[in-house]
Amino acid sequence: MSNAHTAHATSPDAPVETRQGVCNLCEAICGLTFQVQGKRIISVKGNDADPLSRGHICPKAVALKDLHEDPDRLRQPVKRIIENGQTRWQTITWDEAFELVVEGLARVREQHGSNAVAVYQGNPSVHNWGNITHGPMFFGQLKTRSRFSATSVDQLPHHLVSHWLYGHQLAIPIPDVDHTRFMLILGGNPLASNGSLMTVPDVRARFKALRQRGGKLVVIDPRRTETAAVADEHHFIDPGTDAAWLLSVIHTLFDEELVSPKHLEPLLDNIKAVRDAVAPFRPETMAAHTGIDAATTRRLALELAQADGAVVYGRMGLSTQAHGVVCQWAIQVINLLTGNVDREGGALLTSPAIDLIQTRLMSAGHFDVWRSRVRGAPEFGGELPVSVMAEEMLTPGKGQMRALITSCGNPVLSTPNGRQLDQALSKLDFMVSIDFYLNETTRHAHVILPPTCGVEHDHYDLVFLHLAVRNIARYSEAVVAPADGALHDWQIYTELARRYARRIWSVERASTRQRLTGMLTRGIMGRLPPRRLLAIGLNRAKKGLSFKQLLANPQGVDLGPLRPSLVAGLQKRGRRIDLLPLAIRQELPNLMLTFPAVATSPAPSGERPTLKLIGRRDVRSNNSWMHNSERLVSGKPRCTLWIHPRDAAAQHLQDGQTVTVASRVGQVRVPVHVTEDIRPGVVSLPHGWGHDRAGTDMKVAQAHAGASINDITDDRLTERISANAAFSAVPVWIEAA
Repeated sequence: MSNAHTAHATSPDAPVETRQGVCNLCEAICGLTFQVQGKRIISVKGNDADPLSRGHICPKAVALKDLHEDPDRLRQPVKRIIENGQTRWQTITWDEAFELVVEGLARVREQHGSNAVAVYQGNPSVHNWGNITHGPMFFGQLKTRSRFSATSVDQLPHHLVSHWLYGHQLAIPIPDVDHTRFMLILGGNPLASNGSLMTVPDVRARFKALRQRGGKLVVIDPRRTETAAVADEHHFIDPGTDAAWLLSVIHTLFDEELVSPKHLEPLLDNIKAVRDAVAPFRPETMAAHTGIDAATTRRLALELAQADGAVVYGRMGLSTQAHGVVCQWAIQVINLLTGNVDREGGALLTSPAIDLIQTRLMSAGHFDVWRSRVRGAPEFGGELPVSVMAEEMLTPGKGQMRALITSCGNPVLSTPNGRQLDQALSKLDFMVSIDFYLNETTRHAHVILPPTCGVEHDHYDLVFLHLAVRNIARYSEAVVAPADGALHDWQIYTELARRYARRIWSVERASTRQRLTGMLTRGIMGRLPPRRLLAIGLNRAKKGLSFKQLLANPQGVDLGPLRPSLVAGLQKRGRRIDLLPLAIRQELPNLMLTFPAVATSPAPSGERPTLKLIGRRDVRSNNSWMHNSERLVSGKPRCTLWIHPRDAAAQHLQDGQTVTVASRVGQVRVPVHVTEDIRPGVVSLPHGWGHDRAGTDMKVAQAHAGASINDITDDRLTERISANAAFSAVPVWIEAA
């Protein structure tokens, strides 16, 4: 492949400049201070003046320098050529690349229909605002129902529950971490993730402050996570039973007369119906399934209900299990029934400068308007769950997916049954990837269009400021100039849209800066009263927050702490909260079949023991695409299988020994780490590894390949209501390799 890295040659006499930017690798969006000499990054440090991150920095931010300078990064478009059975990649011009893409996609659409062209958008898509503002102008023209994204391997249950209860998929109440007195976390590990659907940089200091003001942090998790290690209490739970435990908490609130919605009560419908629905889920009944005794459950429910500001937060470990929607619904019900939604110290909606809800820049969402062709899985917000993506490619018939566009994603390593998807991608008629790595997914593309990386383009946090624990507005200019001829994501989408639509209509769109100015004009800050604007230190208050003011404050404009707003917003729209949506009402009786009053007997002795597999993340890892940084993968191997000493002894396994882990769909080989930091009967493998596939070009990642957890997760195991991928509690078997 002729796409050699050009060294960032900089004269030693060039001045060293200080520039402010952000790390947009994860949801924490920490503010950073860069030392830059020409196009070379000399140092990366946390920005103490940033009102949200307050100087916090993690190893990933420092690795932005590695990403910028990575010799394996694609900097020009390439096309795949097969000669004599061998694959090679050839550098081509942008003009040729765009024409190949448009021709390939149009050909498939004309021959097989619009739904034969599919789209997959990976997690980094929402970390790049150019992607958000300009991607829809191209994807919308495809007129396809074959849309997929990382949402359904991650957070779909959150959005569905918010859509049902509060009227919008992005109306997710955020824990008021800075003021709460009692925080209960299930299936989340903010110390490793820096928050997830809760943008909370500097979380360790925030948890310390919680304790200093007399508060309490409790973690429920099958693993003693980094967050559990600093909590006041940690309780192990059997994976996949969180719904049973949460329902037993709701039962306790009614049973012990702890229900007190306070200011929320006039808005709540079906309180009595919820009480009746959870009646069978007594803590004493559920304890045999969850592993948490009834006395502990009742005590925690009492402490939560009596705290002066409390919040329950559940994240990926809850969403990615069979009962994920019920879990996220139950959390909202607990917070509502205790009066802790829309109150300080509880869970609050944010008030970002650009409010995607109030400006209607993001759809409220819809559910089950259509279903997938093969399995009949429901859509949400116009997207089908990724669990059906491979079968839609492999199953012949009308509507079979024959072309695919991937944007900043690596679904071979990040979606269930990755080997099956690997096979499906190899059979496509055409594939294009917008990505700057030749990775496990993009190796199947016919054309790869590489955009600039994070430090080479400007940034505004359109999504994550909706999820932040403090209201701020922050615009960051590019830290270093991109190479000549490089294109940003938004420029790639604009040109694809223009060329794809040339036969139909003319497509012209403004730059990201012009769109930001327009969004600020329409945004909520433009409608705030002058007194509020003056209180947060903005000039020209009558005009609200302007783009000029963002430029003048690159560290961010502090818009203040989260404030109650949900009740007023619902009242203004004449909307009430139905505590028991129809799908939940229908599902709860089925749960009693899963969690009966009498626990099932253990498997007969002599049979191969089944363990429950759960995932894991590390603060130095960012899904699959940051493993090509030497500084992030150095040290002890982190792709190990955690196993409890009791389970290791039962199979005569030693720490560090390589084992085979098998499931219904496949098997992997991986070294074990024997530790008491995991519940007996449970094993844990981190996600994002598995860089041993042929045909990639990420040399550091290949040298630290690890094993892909998604080679053994099961595409047939999905969340029961939404069909979100159920990665947690996958049954597996282990034997010495």
